Amino acid sequence: MRARLEALIDEMLDGQIMLDEALAEFEKLYIQKALARHKEHLSRTAATLGIHRNTLSKRVADYRNQERLVAATKKRRNHKPAKRKARS
Repeated sequence: MRARLEALIDEMLDGQIMLDEALAEFEKLYIQKALARHKEHLSRTAATLGIHRNTLSKRVADYRNQERLVAATKKRRNHKPAKRKARS
């Protein structure tokens, strides 16, 4: 496992991924995988991760809010304004 992790770290360093971004992405994916294993059950997932259920709940809510913000931003970028009629 260490060799795979070192290879991933090399890729991230080559891609100029900052440490805080790498840690945040790792935590998010780790939590998502744990939630999937426990069928989205917060208490069991929190116990497995060794964190309080309220902490897990807050982080999950933060991730969902970030995803909504990204989706709304993409939607606004793809929205084309209606053409205006030329004045006569």
